[in-house]
Amino acid sequence: MKRFHVHLHVQNLDQNIAFYSALFGLAPARTESDYAKWMLQDPPVNFAISTRGAQTGLDHLGFQVESDEELHALKHRAEQAELAMHDEGETTCCYARSDKYWLTDPQGLAWEQFHTLDHIPTFSETAGAATTRTTTQATACCPPTAQATPRGKPVGIAVKSTSSCC
Repeated sequence: MKRFHVHLHVQNLDQNIAFYSALFGLAPARTESDYAKWMLQDPPVNFAISTRGAQTGLDHLGFQVESDEELHALKHRAEQAELAMHDEGETTCCYARSDKYWLTDPQGLAWEQFHTLDHIPTFSETAGAATTRTTTQATACCPPTAQATPRGKPVGIAVKSTSSCC
């Protein structure tokens, strides 16, 4: 089963936790000092907020899958459509260890495709050492060599356009 993923950057985490908990009728499944995540069942959505972005608003969209096979099928579909991707492989971000890759839509919006392998106690780890990154660091979830937006998601991945109409 695929789960739709939405990640927003917010200014005040506590106010937003209160708002989204009321909106969803559910407390977050995970809460940290800079992050909260709801794993909604109806509709199935992984909805995350954090204070780590340079700007407030939509950070990225994506699909979280439950198996390596599902991730491989999504990746194969992207390859068949000749969509360029940034493959991170196994990495850590958002208090989780995941296998993931990124696509960028024609507007520059990042799409994350990922399979969560494990939960970790820090936002991310680098070179095997656990660290907590601050909002002043340029990259949020991508390796330092990736070209990134101010929010840390890869940009500039060519997307083959198949339509000239909206």
